Amino acid sequence: MYPPELVKPMIEELTAVGFEELKTAEAVREALKRAGTTLVVVNSVCGCAARNARPAVIYSLQNAKKPDHLTTVFAGVDREATEEARNFMLPFPPSSPSIALFKDGELVHMLERHHIEGRMAEAIAENLQQAYNEFC
Repeated sequence: MYPPELVKPMIEELTAVGFEELKTAEAVREALKRAGTTLVVVNSVCGCAARNARPAVIYSLQNAKKPDHLTTVFAGVDREATEEARNFMLPFPPSSPSIALFKDGELVHMLERHHIEGRMAEAIAENLQQAYNEFC
């Protein structure tokens, strides 16, 4: 488990732009029961989350269509919530960071770490915007 003071700025980078932090398995289940589209970001302390995933997700929201609900769990911090979110992301293996788009509780788009690591944030954002345009 990471110290709260270490991860706080990493969490706030997303919550400051409207992401709801999910801290329990029940919160994840409730979030994914909601009608419409829900983006789930599995946040992490790694460099590719800081350099690629978080900036990409934020940039992706500059789109005419975007998810109805923005949520995040933090790997290594919100263990129960992260595990539950990953259960909804099956058959994809656990990956941090990762970004999943759900429509009416069904997984419709997934970016795993290998889609994020080493890619420019702009390219990841464009991928997400294409998914928003298709599903939102």
